[in-house]
Amino acid sequence: MDQVKALTFDTGGTLLDWHSGFRDALAAAGKRHGITRDWPKVANELRRRSLTAMINLGEKEPPAYNFDQCHRFSLDAILKEEGLEAFDEADRHAIAWTAPHNFASWPDCREGLAAIRERYIVASFTILSYRLIIDTARANNLNWDAVLSCEGFGVYKVLPEAYLKAAQALQLEPHECCMVACHPFDLDAARAVGFRTALVRRPAEWGADAPQVGEVGSEDYDIVVDDFLALSQSFPLAAQ
Repeated sequence: MDQVKALTFDTGGTLLDWHSGFRDALAAAGKRHGITRDWPKVANELRRRSLTAMINLGEKEPPAYNFDQCHRFSLDAILKEEGLEAFDEADRHAIAWTAPHNFASWPDCREGLAAIRERYIVASFTILSYRLIIDTARANNLNWDAVLSCEGFGVYKVLPEAYLKAAQALQLEPHECCMVACHPFDLDAARAVGFRTALVRRPAEWGADAPQVGEVGSEDYDIVVDDFLALSQSFPLAAQ
């Protein structure tokens, strides 16, 4: 790890509490129309569909949409299936745009990220849109040295090209980058092209009472911690 010069952070899930944001936005729209549903379950379905539609995007042809557009068409499909077509344009915009652009970060993120940034390059490396990262950074007072959105690369995780382009954008070799994520599939793909890896556990990502949802992946990562403060203490005192 003493060769690492930059930490590249998955952002949705690893930094941002998307579950609470979507759940609360859905519940607010439901209350407006006098409709009740299992909103945490609907929130998780929105996340699953959106994530599935984004992974490996650009593999065969240029991407036709970004994550904000994906949130919207995934939401529209779910509302139709759930008989929630009473949700109007204002409701849909609030759920698919306003909510994610104001997702709260996990409590350890701001302080932990700042501590790491004193010694290393810190970059958001994400499938989220540029605008979503900009807005959530401003909302949570998060300071990035760089935003590396797959939206700008034209290829999305977990395609190997996305990780190589991220390292190239930082003018670093893959082994000089450490991928930080709570998702094994992201870490495994990064490691396959030479990144170092740090798993940050986010047990409440899918809701405090939800069973753990995630892909089975190797746990043989360079660092495994429970929060960003512990992550900041896992690196050498100075970047090489």
